[in-house]
Amino acid sequence: MYIAHSHVLLDACCVLNFCASGKFLDILKSISAEVVVTTVVQERELKTLQRLKDEENEGATQFEAAIAQGLLTVVDFESEEEVESYVNYAAILKDDGESATCAIAIHRGWAIATDDKRAIAFFQQTAPYLQVLSTPGIIKHWSEEAGVDSLALRDVLNAIRVKGRYSPDRSHPLRSWWEGSFRNS
Repeated sequence: MYIAHSHVLLDACCVLNFCASGKFLDILKSISAEVVVTTVVQERELKTLQRLKDEENEGATQFEAAIAQGLLTVVDFESEEEVESYVNYAAILKDDGESATCAIAIHRGWAIATDDKRAIAFFQQTAPYLQVLSTPGIIKHWSEEAGVDSLALRDVLNAIRVKGRYSPDRSHPLRSWWEGSFRNS
């Protein structure tokens, strides 16, 4: 998976999916760019991680470990322009995490990783020159790079489906790969 930018900003949905997988640190290590989240995502949007912690999912604790190990950096707004864009995007997207992620990515020229269809459409319309990544794309890359066997991959995808409550949309280009991973194990 080629990443054309120096940084990839993870939206809350991707963070939650990767934490649900139980392989958050390994997935981050496979990304060939600096991986970041916004302060808004860290503080407001990741309350769902508490639910994962309550289910004794070690992936939830990996979020803090990723920050401590320098695999994940938390960034905040650096300019009035970023804050202004965040406010404007929040009126359109109706979600603080996605709005902050989009504002910072657009102003800094960073790639974004999200599974939210509205955020993807907005980002592609507003900044078509920036790369958009998704949970299936990053998981597929990680599994190929790490040589994950089909049974382990199925377990990871199932954890994302059950604990993260995510499956790719019917129109997602990697939907058949995702579903095939369940049949091929």
